Amino acid sequence: MASMQHEGLVLLFRNRPTLAPELLHDVLGLDVPTYSEARVESAELTEVVPTEYRADLVVLLLDGKPIFAIVVEVQLSRDEDKRKTWPLYLTSLRSRVGCPTALLVVAPDEAVARWCARPINLGHPGFVLQPLVAGPDVIPILVDEQAARKDPELAVLSAMAHGHEKVGPSIIQAVLSTAPGLDAERFRLYLDLAVSSLSEAARRALEALMQSGNYEVQTELFRRWMAQGHQEGHKKGLQEGLQKGETTALLEVLDARGIEVDSTSRQQILACTEFSQLKLWLRRAVTVRSIQELFEPEAPPKRPARKDASKHGRNPKARKSASKR
Repeated sequence: MASMQHEGLVLLFRNRPTLAPELLHDVLGLDVPTYSEARVESAELTEVVPTEYRADLVVLLLDGKPIFAIVVEVQLSRDEDKRKTWPLYLTSLRSRVGCPTALLVVAPDEAVARWCARPINLGHPGFVLQPLVAGPDVIPILVDEQAARKDPELAVLSAMAHGHEKVGPSIIQAVLSTAPGLDAERFRLYLDLAVSSLSEAARRALEALMQSGNYEVQTELFRRWMAQGHQEGHKKGLQEGLQKGETTALLEVLDARGIEVDSTSRQQILACTEFSQLKLWLRRAVTVRSIQELFEPEAPPKRPARKDASKHGRNPKARKSASKR
């Protein structure tokens, strides 16, 4: 099950298909051909084989005909199975659309971005895939409100990559400025994605700024959002922080012990919201020998052996008979 952060990032590129070629050209320096249209294409890349392969998103650039295709993959954690499928995505898509293709991996976390950028050697001489990765080191810090209104999706992406830094509240202000150009539901989603990436210190700084009277809150929607967050945010934020910490620790322990975590098991861990379950898995991770052993149900506690009353010089039948007298 994909997380809200993962689905939110994919939605940014779905809502604005030109964001993918702009990142490739403006941020990663790829020579993207001139196009007249960018549209979201089917992300199913299954061939005539029993296994289904589906990328997060495919953006097709056209100039009367397809001229360039981009596979967009959102990566929030390390997953070796994904690196195995990325070359397949490219070759399958190229075969389907008949034009050059590129892989764009979006990884807001710096460590994950470095892992994603490692070359994938396919074995054939010269056949090495070098993923193009948009991580915090290349995603711009967007604090200019005019630029944010022009490209609200990039502003949200900037918040998700840099929200934990000191500049986080300034990026959120830029995201807030996009409200007049977005419908209420879309603005609420973008705001949730942006603010959820703030560190606790940055969140407190933003709240202090909004309550100081020195910054005009631009929408009634944000006023309600802040009021609700003030009541619920601390409790929810603490719970989510604990869950995220246990999840990260669990994956790190498994990785340090050399236990391979397949994509299905990784998704099960990431989707778990029960803190007690995560804590149990973390304790088990120290001793288990495989990922399958981690998920084995806990054996029920053994019942204590029943004591024989006769050993204590008592006769239950005699007591029963005596009670009837």
